[in-house]
Amino acid sequence: MTARIKSRIASIDLLKGFVMILMALDHTREYFHAPAFLFDPADPVHSSVPIFFTRFITHFCAPAFSFLAGISAFMAGQGKPKMELSAFLLKRGVWLVVMELTIVNFGWYFDVHFRNIDLLVLWSLGISMMALAGLIYLPRGLLLGICCLLIFGHNLLDTIHFENSISWSLLHEENVFPVAGIYNLYVGYPVLPWTAVMALGYWFGLFYGPLFDGTKRRKVFNIIGVFAWLLFILLRITNLYGDQSAFVHYHSLSKGLISFFNPTKYPPSLLYLLMTLGTVFIFLANAENVRGKVVTFLSTFGKVPFFYYILHIYIIHGLAMLLAQLSGFGWQHYLLTAWTSFNPDLQGYGYPLWVVYVVWLSIIGLLYPLCKKFAAYKQSHKENWWLSYL
Repeated sequence: MTARIKSRIASIDLLKGFVMILMALDHTREYFHAPAFLFDPADPVHSSVPIFFTRFITHFCAPAFSFLAGISAFMAGQGKPKMELSAFLLKRGVWLVVMELTIVNFGWYFDVHFRNIDLLVLWSLGISMMALAGLIYLPRGLLLGICCLLIFGHNLLDTIHFENSISWSLLHEENVFPVAGIYNLYVGYPVLPWTAVMALGYWFGLFYGPLFDGTKRRKVFNIIGVFAWLLFILLRITNLYGDQSAFVHYHSLSKGLISFFNPTKYPPSLLYLLMTLGTVFIFLANAENVRGKVVTFLSTFGKVPFFYYILHIYIIHGLAMLLAQLSGFGWQHYLLTAWTSFNPDLQGYGYPLWVVYVVWLSIIGLLYPLCKKFAAYKQSHKENWWLSYL
């Protein structure tokens, strides 16, 4: 029984590690790619297939993170009173929100005055965990119903807008708000759909319980994954429902592909979640028995996700400042900006896409021994409660 459980957890670590490495690719592109200043990589008119798919592949990161966090929450609650799990989720959620507002925001901007506050991945994970602290008390059928209602129905809210409403934006609408004339609050991850994704992961955590047959789990996950992709294709082709950004039929195949595979992420539309979570289900269904050095390498990052996440932001931003200095733009122009498009003084800075990939692989190579060492430390010091927050 123990070996089987370890196998299942290993497949989850593998997926975590894989999407985290992909996440670093997009952040590296944002800081180092010359066209990042000029156009949106998902713009069919101006982008190219290599640039778009460099961005596209990282779309799977946030949904996988949120869904797997729900599964992990279910596993953490096994053999414990729900009140104990609820308290743990509440504290962990508060911790992640605090980290987003402090350590992470400083990493993006290196601004001690915190003039730009971004509510991004850790924010959505934290709020979702706090919500899950209450949702775990619901009957399983009701919980699944709420998750499906929010995931399939939240696009009905796309036409509802409340001018200058931070509260509505926090729930469902990406927006930027000026605060006191000198601060900017950016809501990138409205929590309504993201909370449903994590709660759905918690619901599916039962499939990793000791009484659930592995063969049946793989079959169910494959069916769900394939159905999600088929529904995505049907709705995307017809533009019937599920995304505020319609698929445009361009005469160019490359432009058409970019438009087709570019559903709305902010907030995550139904089509975006069908595409990404469908892939997550297929991956989990077929990765349980995969072994080898590559799997071990990827899983290392998945065992220390928070540690990796913080380090990769600071390393990428620091390297960008260094290369800005070496290329004649001056490191100080990169001191108070998260992305090149925010700073007109950096116009003309940047490198070809192949340089982005070289820098990305170098960053992964630098992070691997650090993550491996910290993962080993966590494993050998389980008595230290504070390590669970890192």
